[in-house]
Amino acid sequence: MGDLALLQGNSLAFLFRWIHLLAGVAWIGLLWYFNFVQGEYFKEADASSKSDAIRKLVPRALWWFRWGAMFTFISGVALLGAKQLSGYGIIVGAVLGTLMFLNVWLIIWPKQKIVIASAESAAAGGDADPAAAGALAKAGLASRTKFRCCFSWLLRCTWRNCLRP
Repeated sequence: MGDLALLQGNSLAFLFRWIHLLAGVAWIGLLWYFNFVQGEYFKEADASSKSDAIRKLVPRALWWFRWGAMFTFISGVALLGAKQLSGYGIIVGAVLGTLMFLNVWLIIWPKQKIVIASAESAAAGGDADPAAAGALAKAGLASRTKFRCCFSWLLRCTWRNCLRP
């Protein structure tokens, strides 16, 4: 039966390019959700609604956010290896993408785990973690910083690398 043509040469790069694009859309889309929708909702929500959302909605959204970041990063690394891309624009995009990926996994997610655990504890009748407010502020700052960085990265990836034939 021969080799599967999709796994050879440019077809493999094409597959990685689409994985990179779709995972990036999920990742950046959720980033925009957190900054434009959830953040504004939390400013207006009462305490019990906010707690319910932190315990039920936020972990699910953060799961997709984290793994969108992971698959975007991995497929980007695969594209760099498969296509042996070079040049200033690719280096800048790769560095920005790597920093944003690390921001998600090393800053935003650990801080959000503190906030979620605090909300769970308070909902169960325990005390809220006093560190949760600071963790939330740091996660929010990291998210807004990532949001500001994503424009050049997204435009560069989408128009220059992901959609070209």
